[in-house]
Order: sequence, then C-alpha cells, then structure tokens
Amino acid sequence: MPELNSRQLVSQLPPLQAIRVFEAVARHLSFTKAAQELGMTQAAASYQIKLLEERIGAPLFLRQPKQIVLTEPGQRLAPAVSEAFALLSGAYAAARTGADGVLCVSTLLTFASNWLAQHLGSFQVAHPSLAVRVDTSNRVVDFAREDIDIAIRSGGGNWPGVETHMLFRADFTPVLSPKLAASIGGVNEPADLLRLPILDPGDIWWRDWFAAAGLPVAELAKRTGTSMGAQAYEANAAIAGHGVAIVTKALFKTELADGRLIQPFDLVGDDGHAYWLVYPTARRNVPKIRAFRDWILNEIACQ
Repeated sequence: MPELNSRQLVSQLPPLQAIRVFEAVARHLSFTKAAQELGMTQAAASYQIKLLEERIGAPLFLRQPKQIVLTEPGQRLAPAVSEAFALLSGAYAAARTGADGVLCVSTLLTFASNWLAQHLGSFQVAHPSLAVRVDTSNRVVDFAREDIDIAIRSGGGNWPGVETHMLFRADFTPVLSPKLAASIGGVNEPADLLRLPILDPGDIWWRDWFAAAGLPVAELAKRTGTSMGAQAYEANAAIAGHGVAIVTKALFKTELADGRLIQPFDLVGDDGHAYWLVYPTARRNVPKIRAFRDWILNEIACQ
C-alpha cells in the first residue's frame, strides 16, 4: 500500500475547529460548558459537532434529558483526540522554552516551606537560566488549563494522563515540644497524650494513630481544636507548646534534629499515601521538566 504524503494526510483530517469543540464537549459532557470555555455560542458548538458527525458518518453524542453521553464512536474518538492535543501542547512547549525560561511548580504549603525551600538553591545553582515559580495550593491542578509545568501531590499516585514518581511516604506520627512533654513529667507511653492538648483532633490521621496505639478513638470526639489546614502551621503551634501535632516526619527533620520538636514514639501510621512528583505524560521530554525531575529525584535519594 503506498504511503500518503503530508498533504494527503491533512486532506483526510476533519476541520480542526470541529475537533477542538468535540474535545471540550466530550470532556465536559455539556455543550453549554464547552461553548463557554471556547468563547462561542452553544449553537456554534452544536454546529461544529454536526459537521464532524457528518464527516464521520455517525453520531458522536446521544442527547438525553438534562445530559448528553458519548456514543460508541464518540468513546473511541475522545481519548485519541485528548492525547493528540496533549502531545501537540507538549511539543509546542518544548520548542518554545527549551531548558530556559520559567518553571512553574505547584505544591502543598508544607512541602514548599519545609522541604522545597530548603533544597531549591542547589537546583538554581545548576540551572541559573531557569527561574522557578512556586504555587502553593491544596487543589489538584489541571495541567491542560493552567500555567503549571510540574506538581508535587499527596495521595495514592493513581492519576490519569500524568507521569508519577514517588518521593517519600506520607506517613504520620505525633510530635510535640520538649517543654510541653516536661510539663507532665515526660511522655513515656501513648496514654500520656490524653493528658495534653491535641492539635486538630478531627484529623483522620489522629484516629488511625490512636487505633494503632490502642488508645480510645472516641476520646478524640470529646476534644475541641482548631484545624489549621497545613502541617507546617500545626507544627509551629506544637513548637510553641500549644499541643501535640501529627505530621509526616520526613518534612520536619530539621525541627526534630535541633530539638524544637520531639517524636515520643516509634509508632508511625501509614494510610498508603505518599508524596509524588507529577507532570503531563505528553510533556515528559520538555527540557525544564526533565531537569527538575532529575534534580529532585537525586536530592531525595541522597537524603
């Protein structure tokens, strides 16, 4: 069979605008939301889908009351279209920025303040032409819609469309200040924690750790406490002597090493989560992403 040249291949492709609209409608399963995202009317979006369906010779969506669903041809087409757009985006980014420019990293506040800020200097020395912008947030970023190159997430590591590299386990254990421990003559057994204030007693980590330590989980429901939303804040409160925090030990090595915090027990909880480096699969070969990936994996391995 003779090979097709580029002109022949392009002539067989449907209109790019129709493909663009299809990708958005398939992702949202809504003509209204897709039209809003693309800055067009719902009628215009519907027209583009009609053109594509006529070109293919089959319906791509079933219009049902209050919703639409992909037909079988639509289900076959949608992932291929999404992958094509992702590959195009990655190729464009690689051609545009190379290993220079700005690298946007999205990460959790505690990871940013207690790990990244303490190590990032060595990356900047190795890559002086690459500026790093850190965005701290608990939300899961949408790489396709946001100006984020790479992210550090906490979770199970099962996210579609991204490459994942585990950095370290997100285990957890109680920590407190030496002064607070001394106030009750020392914390020698888990039951001693019941005599002290618990920071954020509603945290599920406390429930899991209490159960593993043989402490009454119901005791936590009797406690009142403020949820600060980040381990960094709760660890600072613990350093100030305001209570016992539950944190991931790997993020507080400095505070534990210099004695501002103590870990009274070896018992560590593990809910299966970890800290992961993630980035879009289609952009795995972008030089600045590859540079950051290689650096952070080496930095973690050397600890």
